[in-house]
Amino acid sequence: MKVFISADIEGVTNTTIWEETEKDQAVYAAAAKQMTAEVKAACEGAIAAGADYILINDAHDYAVNLDLSQLPECAEVIRGWTGSPYSMADGIDKRFDAAMFVGYHSAAGRCGNPLSHTFTTKTVWVKLNGIKCSEFRLYSWATALEGVPTVLLTGDKMLCEDSKDIHPMCKSVAVKDGFGGLTRSISPSLACKKIREAAEAGLRQDLSKALCTLPEHFVFEVCYKIHEHAAARSYYPGFQLVEDNIIRMETDNYMDVLRAVCFVL
Repeated sequence: MKVFISADIEGVTNTTIWEETEKDQAVYAAAAKQMTAEVKAACEGAIAAGADYILINDAHDYAVNLDLSQLPECAEVIRGWTGSPYSMADGIDKRFDAAMFVGYHSAAGRCGNPLSHTFTTKTVWVKLNGIKCSEFRLYSWATALEGVPTVLLTGDKMLCEDSKDIHPMCKSVAVKDGFGGLTRSISPSLACKKIREAAEAGLRQDLSKALCTLPEHFVFEVCYKIHEHAAARSYYPGFQLVEDNIIRMETDNYMDVLRAVCFVL
């Protein structure tokens, strides 16, 4: 069994402030350690369910956050970026049996995490078919393009609740809740235990029934904090400036959305 894991940091148990997500800050080390621990737990659950190959995309910032020495021998790790439209799901292809997303966070404009954003902090919100769109929605749908079902999501409570209807058999683990500038987190060790159990349970399901059905049409909208950002990005093919700080595109091809993300966010 082959499993793909995409890992972020703003949704791990112990991150609350931006400094914890930035490599040049003293408080970053503890966050990176927990990010590694939660990814390791997902790997252990996957292996218990029969996985013999795991590909992990280190998908935060410069993509060099995970301590590879803590990960199992059957795992490979993608570090750095290629510029692929698959971005945080780069490396996914039809050979994988399932995908997992660890350490993910609420969408821009949602109050469930002090670090809520969608790919950038320059936006007020990003909407896909009228719904505030998280990075999880963007890139778990990218795995669906390859025919790979998503069976695990870990992160903040609001993201888990907002995402419960995206994938029919996805197990979610809420490791913290947030409001305003605070978080309320469970024990880091308990988080890892829950992730390990959910990863195993997710893979032990009938995966032939786990793939979501993508919409037939996509309306992609971005609201920027600064109106000149909207004006400049409205020139990307397919977009129109619909309000002073909002651009919009429509397409039947989800890859158009993923390509656009690389340039407008």
